[in-house]
Amino acid sequence: MRERDDGLRVRSSGFLPRPDGHGIKKRRDHATEVQAHMPEFNRDPRERLSLDQIEEMEQAEKAEKKKFNLFSRAYRDGKGVDKEEIAIADNPTFLNFFKLCWRKLNELLSVNLISIVGNFPIFFFLFAMSGYMSIHTTSPNYAAYGPLRGAMLFHSSPATAALWTIYGRTSPVTVHTTGDYIFMGLAFLLLFTHGPVRTGVTYLLRNMFRAKPVMILQDFFDAIKRNLKQALIVGVLDLCAIALLAYDIMFFYLNYNVSNMMTAMFFLSLWMVVLYLVMRPYIWLQLVTFEIGVWKMIKNALRFTVVGLKRNVMVFLGTLFMAAFEYALLLVYFPLGVIFPFVILPSVVMMMGVYGAFPVIKRYMIDPYYENA
Repeated sequence: MRERDDGLRVRSSGFLPRPDGHGIKKRRDHATEVQAHMPEFNRDPRERLSLDQIEEMEQAEKAEKKKFNLFSRAYRDGKGVDKEEIAIADNPTFLNFFKLCWRKLNELLSVNLISIVGNFPIFFFLFAMSGYMSIHTTSPNYAAYGPLRGAMLFHSSPATAALWTIYGRTSPVTVHTTGDYIFMGLAFLLLFTHGPVRTGVTYLLRNMFRAKPVMILQDFFDAIKRNLKQALIVGVLDLCAIALLAYDIMFFYLNYNVSNMMTAMFFLSLWMVVLYLVMRPYIWLQLVTFEIGVWKMIKNALRFTVVGLKRNVMVFLGTLFMAAFEYALLLVYFPLGVIFPFVILPSVVMMMGVYGAFPVIKRYMIDPYYENA
């Protein structure tokens, strides 16, 4: 058993036990006794000051922080947690989601930037697929292209010209070079970055939803350190599942209507995609909240797709809307559609998942334990 940073103790059963308060008074008495025998040089100098002097010192420190320097914004005091944010966490309705996103807009932009930069290997794959380093040529569509080409060069006639219009067609062909394969290989680094980055981002979004103070970079790396092993395992499984489902969709779509079996498998693949999209937020939230096995996370996520059906449907519809909005941007103004995912799209979609999934986890895994304890 180990204790998470937010004060929740976790057992292998997956529930959150109540923090033990036994012995608090005893520890306080011991701390008082230690403080009484503490050496003079180790004491806080403010203990010898009056309240007015302490207040003047704090005002001077604040004035010093306000002085302009290159890093002044980094050391500026935060706004703290608003009472309305706590109300949103206690009542996660449809309208409150938009209030939360508006209040946490700056944090969402930061989370989106971390997600994009952290998963940098995907840019290697996109660069390899762009064809910038590839060889672009053409290839004949018919085997008769070669003989007809020779006949046209040495003895052109109306007959060969007519055949050439049919069998002389070519299609563009892209040949990958060594540079392309190198960048494709570098793209496999995503297996090592996807899980940790998604773990840290999920932890940040969960704390935003719970109206907890968030230190973006510090909390991000702390969450990765605490859950690195499971993050790598779940990240690899997540990428494998996404790749397998994408391959199934393309394969059965290309063979659609070939047979009844192929048609049925295409719709089954679509249903599996929907199911897994709903399960993913539950898996990542359990990873950063509980200390349980990966297999138990998957089983719990599968159950939550049923017990949290109403919220899951809303999250799925919201994800579809964001995908349709992105597609519309690409059609209307392509540069804007390219920029939008780099600004806020992934973080909003992940926030939808956290906003819909965490109340279900709290209701069925956290609250029952405290009620029965």
